[in-house]
Amino acid sequence: MKVKRGQNRERNGLGGMVASAALMAAALAAFALFSVQFGNRTGARDQETLKKAIARASVQCYAIEGRYPPSVEYLEENYGVMINRKKYHVFYDGFASNVMPDITVVPVTAAE
Repeated sequence: MKVKRGQNRERNGLGGMVASAALMAAALAAFALFSVQFGNRTGARDQETLKKAIARASVQCYAIEGRYPPSVEYLEENYGVMINRKKYHVFYDGFASNVMPDITVVPVTAAE
C-alpha cells in the first residue's frame, strides 16, 4: 500500500503544479488585459482634458482680450496651456476672432 500512496501523491503533486501554473497564467493574462484597458481609458481622459483646457483658455482669452486667440501657440505663450506634442496633435481652426474656434485633439500614432 505504501507504494500506491506514494504514486498517487506524485500524480497529485504533478497535477497540482499544472493546475497552479494554469491559474497563474490566467491571472497574468487577466492582469495584462486590465492594464491595457486602463491605459486606453487614461489616454482618452488625457485627450479630453487637453481639449477642455484649450477651450477654457480660448474663452478666457475672449473674456480678457475681446477676441479668440489666433492659434494654439498663442495660448501656450500667453495663457499657460501645455501641449505634449510627442503625444498629441492639436488642430485649432478659428476663422473669425469673434467665433469660438473648432478644437480637435488627436493622439500621435506609433507609425509617425
